Amino acid sequence: MIRDTGDLPDDVTTLQALLLAERARTARVSEELAAIRAETASYKAQIEHLKAQLARLRRSQFGRSSEKLDQQIAQLELVLEDREESAAQDEAKDAAAEESSSDQTQPAAKRRKPAVRQPLPEHLPRETVELEPKITCTCWQPELTRIGEDVTEVLETIPAQLKVIRYVRPKLACRACQAVFQAPSPDLPISKGRPGPGLIAQVIMSKYGDGLPLYRQSEIFARQGLAIDRQVLADWMGHAAWWLAGLAELIGGHVMTSPAIHSDDTPIQVLAPGLGRTRTGRLWAYVVDERPWAGKRAPAACYRYSPDRKGERPRHHLAAYEGFLHTDAYSGYESLYRSHDGKAPAITQVACMAHARRYFFDVYDATKSPVAEEALRRIQELYAIEAEINGKPAHVRHAVRQRRAVSVLAAFKSWAEVERRRLSSKTTLGRALQYSLSRWEALTRYTTDGRLAIDNNPAERAIRGIAMTRKNYLFLGSDEGGRRAAIFYTVIATAKLNGLDPQAYMADVINRMAKGHLVNRLAELLPWNWKATQSAKQPQQHAA
Repeated sequence: MIRDTGDLPDDVTTLQALLLAERARTARVSEELAAIRAETASYKAQIEHLKAQLARLRRSQFGRSSEKLDQQIAQLELVLEDREESAAQDEAKDAAAEESSSDQTQPAAKRRKPAVRQPLPEHLPRETVELEPKITCTCWQPELTRIGEDVTEVLETIPAQLKVIRYVRPKLACRACQAVFQAPSPDLPISKGRPGPGLIAQVIMSKYGDGLPLYRQSEIFARQGLAIDRQVLADWMGHAAWWLAGLAELIGGHVMTSPAIHSDDTPIQVLAPGLGRTRTGRLWAYVVDERPWAGKRAPAACYRYSPDRKGERPRHHLAAYEGFLHTDAYSGYESLYRSHDGKAPAITQVACMAHARRYFFDVYDATKSPVAEEALRRIQELYAIEAEINGKPAHVRHAVRQRRAVSVLAAFKSWAEVERRRLSSKTTLGRALQYSLSRWEALTRYTTDGRLAIDNNPAERAIRGIAMTRKNYLFLGSDEGGRRAAIFYTVIATAKLNGLDPQAYMADVINRMAKGHLVNRLAELLPWNWKATQSAKQPQQHAA
């Protein structure tokens, strides 16, 4: 490639040969650029298609019970990652090829719009590296004055480090009375064990928060030069569950005294003893979140494990509960809403509008049906009202719903009844209309009380983490493992709902309990109370 005209030969024939060679090289580079851009355009089209597919699957992920749907989403995410990486690689090739080309008459390729970069968080520690410029001033004695600076911040990681804390307990003897003095052994989460509370909390969070099974964590520790057998990690988990069980029960009691809760369940594979295969257990989530109506009760989620999905399971979990229950259409809840021995039911059903909407969306997505589109439009109008009153007090929400949502729902019902009579019950659209009409009273009950929600999304969000992590650790080892998992999920999910770092929270709680925190003061360690205590400490620390 010709870069400096001072190096050109004087001979015309040689110059012509160089020019022809340069033109051939430019033509070759242009062909390569065209091929790269065509491939990049193809990748971008595939990416957009995959994103649309992924969005559609995610919208329906928690409305269906199929494990196959989770697998499809996981596969699409992997394919999407691959295509995005390929597109970025091709763009790098494009830039390099364009830079090597000397043909300035060719228009530059249209670059992909860079992603909007958010400023790096202020709380992260900063390390400053000052790059001194090379001084090429021709002055005999240059006088340099700093007139400004440009700052580029780069995010870097420091590998996780393990450390050993040595508790040294000197023995002191009195020569006069021959008495020996020594501090007692430190209070540790595991008697005669080596893990500190921070390490135990990390292992819990890695498995139940991030989906890393214990054998993989063992391999990660091995890469750091530390041999910790999977069985040892399992022993830690058993002790941790024992420490946190009482706290999880308190969280459950907090949830079950709420006037309105959300409930949903999700399957989880459990190893069947002696059979060499797995069976399907269930994890049930019960959630309270009063933030949408400015309630004073702290948000919380408690989980319960059962070896099957029989209706007796939620009946047992909710035996002492009185109030509103947001659920899907699972028939196992039905007996909770019926009178027994002449007594009015203690639990009132609130159905989920998001579930009703999914049926119409599936029809519209597959057929572009005008009837399904109209149903979606009417439901969207209801959600627009909810968006306006989110976070408002219950009496305000109730007044707005009565004034605006009730009339929209009445028109929706009249329209749906007309359309339902025109359609066969065997059609997908007919079943979608029937689903809503047969549950109309429960579906519209949210308009009668400002404390109620239009859908059951809080419970669906509560099982999302389980759906994401269970595909990594594959199955639970036993029913006892299911009950243990429910304890950890309860503490982790509730910590998250209260804006806490679950790992730091669990580490402090386990540490305090190991040091003798009284059982009758266990309520002090509930996430919302712990958070208030920590917030009170911070001003004192700053003042000191």
